Amino acid sequence: MADVIIRGGTVVDGTGETDAFRADVVIEDGRVTAVEEGAAADGATEIDADGLVVAPGFVDIHTHYDAQVFWDPTLSPSPLHGVTSVVGGNCGFSIAPLEAEHGDYLMRMLARVEGMPLDSLEQGVPWDWTSFGDYLDRLDGRLSINAGFMVGHSPLRRLVMGEDATQRAATEDEVARMGALLGESLAAGGMGFSSSWARTHNDGAGDPVPSRHATAEEIVDLCRVVGEHEGTTLEFIPMVGPFEDWAKDLMTDMSLAANRPLNWNILVVLAGLDELTEGQLSAGSHAAERGARVIALTIPHGISPRLSFASGFLLDTIPGWEKPMTLPHAEKMDLLARADGRAQLLERAREGGAIGGLANWGQYVLTEVFAAENSAYEGRSVAEVATEQGKEPFDALLDIVVADDLRTGFSFPPSGESKEDYQARVKVWRDDRAIIGASDAGAHLDFLATFNYATALLGNAVRDYGVIPLEEAVYRISGEQADLYGLRDRGRLVAGAHADIVVFDPETVGPEPIVSREDLPGGGWRLYGGATGIERVLVAGQEVVRGGELTDARPGTVLRSGRDTATVTVPGG
Repeated sequence: MADVIIRGGTVVDGTGETDAFRADVVIEDGRVTAVEEGAAADGATEIDADGLVVAPGFVDIHTHYDAQVFWDPTLSPSPLHGVTSVVGGNCGFSIAPLEAEHGDYLMRMLARVEGMPLDSLEQGVPWDWTSFGDYLDRLDGRLSINAGFMVGHSPLRRLVMGEDATQRAATEDEVARMGALLGESLAAGGMGFSSSWARTHNDGAGDPVPSRHATAEEIVDLCRVVGEHEGTTLEFIPMVGPFEDWAKDLMTDMSLAANRPLNWNILVVLAGLDELTEGQLSAGSHAAERGARVIALTIPHGISPRLSFASGFLLDTIPGWEKPMTLPHAEKMDLLARADGRAQLLERAREGGAIGGLANWGQYVLTEVFAAENSAYEGRSVAEVATEQGKEPFDALLDIVVADDLRTGFSFPPSGESKEDYQARVKVWRDDRAIIGASDAGAHLDFLATFNYATALLGNAVRDYGVIPLEEAVYRISGEQADLYGLRDRGRLVAGAHADIVVFDPETVGPEPIVSREDLPGGGWRLYGGATGIERVLVAGQEVVRGGELTDARPGTVLRSGRDTATVTVPGG
């Protein structure tokens, strides 16, 4: 007997090949048993979807919910945007495997590189598991949505090498021990291997994270381990900015060693930058020529990072600012308040060639202020405020920042939301060298709010600009991701699939405004935003979102490689 029937909706099945059609969706024991008009389902709970779209739940393959799962099993706000499956542990930053003496280092690394408040990590996470399997077992039966986790390079290196992980290359024996740990973790259900060489990735002391000290040979050796385990994959960040030839070669070698596709983060697409975009996508062509597969993760809407001296993220990429941005709060306040401290920072930026780039202080818009005396500045540019006060832009900004106890939010001028931008993006979405993703949900909590990419895509690209059909858009954020990661019976709304479903109003779907929300352990806060038009979200046939609100249901599956994923190989494999 059916448990639930979603009646009379417009089904978009996530294949990208079938036109939308009117049908009923019948659910039994967490699976879809029928998608047909006029389905009989006596005794089932009925959901009226007349006038609404019924689609497979969206799949987000680049998140950092590894720690948040312990204090927020809903993994909010992702479900509010129609996401029913996520993958964490990206960029080399998983929190398993673990040994007690390394927990503090991993906490401080995450606080620094992924913008998670240290107090929240200390108070909200138990940090008392050991193996990757132990970590996954802790999550069984407690999640609203489905979640799988990559095995990160940095914790592997820290466990094997201790403090030397951020000092030197590994020995042959140490690489072998890392490989053994990785193999155990993948056998326990890790979704794959992730790593990073990005210069933006620094630990709590301001030093490059462990994975940045690895040689190419070490990384490729670990990728070979991945190829020994069913249903696994690769994720990597080689560098920031236009790729050099070595980055293309390394990603190709990684893909070939594992016989798995590799996705890299992040490709930002804007109108008028076709040459830059093609330069990045050429990594995929370079790999394909050798029988490998390298895919860009691209965010499908404009990005407006919220910078803050409290975290210092991105600001720490200004040459010479790595250490100052990791100072304790009181010391950083003192540095920014002093005239000689400001002069020192400006001189370092000037010597590093950052003036006119990130260090063009007048360009920023003050998006959020906190001190009462700063209230009149919110929404205005630093240049405008500086002119009004008769100050240099850097001084005007830092006076506001110090008064706000470093919490001031400031951003680049809004950009990337024109029809021309979306027309440029849709070409990339249709390129087999790229895939939509890169939300970073669960990380950079005071810096980015790109967890809303799915509803932004549906609202902007589909409805407002009409640059992509609804059927294709749904495929690009559900079936395509499921195929890349080999997710079994997910990403499509067909008979036999898991009943992970989103019901939304195509006329109103979109992201709500981003606000600061103080709901983290230890009194921490984050950028947060729900969605409009997402009426219901079901996981395994149970409602986890109803009327735009999270429910108490916890039907999510902890995704384990091999059991929940099939192996996806490369063309030459």
